[in-house]
Amino acid sequence: MSEQLVQERHWSAYKERGSFFLMWLTAFSVRVFGRRLLAPVLYLIVLYFFASARSARRNIRQYQTYLAEWSGNASLRPTWRRVFGQFIAFADNLLDRLDVWRGRLRFEQVQLIDPSGVRARLLRSRHDGRGEMLVVTHLGNPDVCRAMAELSEQVPLNVLVHNRHVAQFNRLLGEAGDRSMRLIQVSELDTAMMMDLSQRLERGEWLAIAGDRVPLNDGRRVPVNFLGHAAAFPQGPWLMAGLLRCPVNLLCCLKVDGRYRIYLDAFLDGAQWERGRRDQTIQDWVQRYADHLAGQCLIAPQQWFNFYAYWQLAELPSDQETADAN
Repeated sequence: MSEQLVQERHWSAYKERGSFFLMWLTAFSVRVFGRRLLAPVLYLIVLYFFASARSARRNIRQYQTYLAEWSGNASLRPTWRRVFGQFIAFADNLLDRLDVWRGRLRFEQVQLIDPSGVRARLLRSRHDGRGEMLVVTHLGNPDVCRAMAELSEQVPLNVLVHNRHVAQFNRLLGEAGDRSMRLIQVSELDTAMMMDLSQRLERGEWLAIAGDRVPLNDGRRVPVNFLGHAAAFPQGPWLMAGLLRCPVNLLCCLKVDGRYRIYLDAFLDGAQWERGRRDQTIQDWVQRYADHLAGQCLIAPQQWFNFYAYWQLAELPSDQETADAN
């Protein structure tokens, strides 16, 4: 399994735990014997990570506490069973990713919730339109959305990632069938990168980037209110959207009652800001995004897969700072 579970400093600071052979053996066993027969083994594996990842347990308890307080729903308060259940949901998510890239999940099996008609624009862009941006999250399973775009819709999708520490799981996905993805390693938004992304948009390709993880090297952060507390979100996706002047849409895929739901929401018709108001405009966008994400957490509370200390070292801007920015 990939070490996304033990995070205390930056989420990218830890290497993967476990060998590729053990990961491959797990995936092979699931494919041959099925999940039901291997459920006891899976529980033992997850129990090991649960027992050995004290900081991850503490961070999930914090998330569940904040979600319960923010929503006013006492049933969401953390217990040992609920915290362990989030680890189990994470393991289930990883296995689903392998199923997706083996083609075992068809578009007809996924419920699409798209009130703004984003999918129609996505399909048109294959032939005569300009591409747009999708901001995804580590709530739920974004790989389902990626697979549907690549395998069912044949839409050119460029996924911007920070994946230098997940080589083993990426290799496993490649052997499972994830060979056609356009994965672009992003470290910083230099001129060459922006020109390349702009050209891709003009060809009708789409960009996808996570909106809920601060980039490598502790890139520029935007502190906003998330679940009632200050949390740092990355500035990069929104700065990129403004520089490219492209529409921005939000994408999230949650497993509800054993079936995946893809939520597509139009967010910005055309990302741009007035002169001298860039930082404040981005601050407003990120706050709107954080509010939207908080609402989706209530749909699938145990599918939040940021296991590191999400609310650390973040402070909301003071009234004076806001006035200065204006």
